[in-house]
Amino acid sequence: MAQQRKQLSTVADIPCDGLALKPTATELPALTDRSFDVDRLVIDFEGHEHVPERAVLDALAQHHEVFLTTPVRADGFDPLGDHSIVEELPSHIGRVVVAGHPAYLDSTETARAIAPRLRDAVAADSSTHRSWIGTESVERIAMAIGGVQYELLSKSTAPTVRALRSAGYDAPIAVYAPTVLSDDDDVVLDALGEYVARRKPVRAALRALDRPYNTDSTATGEARSILRTATNQFGIAGDRNAVAERIESLRASGVTEVICHPAAATLA
Repeated sequence: MAQQRKQLSTVADIPCDGLALKPTATELPALTDRSFDVDRLVIDFEGHEHVPERAVLDALAQHHEVFLTTPVRADGFDPLGDHSIVEELPSHIGRVVVAGHPAYLDSTETARAIAPRLRDAVAADSSTHRSWIGTESVERIAMAIGGVQYELLSKSTAPTVRALRSAGYDAPIAVYAPTVLSDDDDVVLDALGEYVARRKPVRAALRALDRPYNTDSTATGEARSILRTATNQFGIAGDRNAVAERIESLRASGVTEVICHPAAATLA
């Protein structure tokens, strides 16, 4: 626990606008007496059994704006069906409205239509914060709904946002950025290798190798090169100055907020 607190404090020292926390990797109740130098905490959805209790959310909200990821296809969050969990959320807890990752949904939930649920969830949100809309796999739907767009960092983020701003798009755009405060290749690959290997272009490049490969620090050869390049495209890694410069470059492109996920088990 002491190492985890050190990890989060270290990440909070860099100029992020918020921290994205995963309940399965973070003891949220142990953080309720902490105040990080960021505006927001965004809590990911990793299954019903990991949704934080209201008392924990309330305690975290004493020091920060807290946003909870709410998958609109999942029972308890469905605006067109069972939305019992959403109904119980206090008004000071903001929402990141997402389609919901299939890994955390059953077959009935994954079959539910996304677009009308995203629209209705945003329309019905009575929290004191504007809903953020997770754009992964539903970019056009999310943009059509409007509001704060919340997307995963990729190599196309900066040029796409610049193009949108040039075209007159002025809605807020927040970016989720897995972050590692280290320039050690092994540390970076252990923290981000598996994550970037799931991104479509990286997955395709690795499959094209047509040979077994690892996705962590034990990766070798061309697979290691592909993964290490991808960690700089889909994540932010380096020493404090390099990380700060990358975040500032995203803001300069028109990104409104950078939400860092502390991805490393041990941070330098």
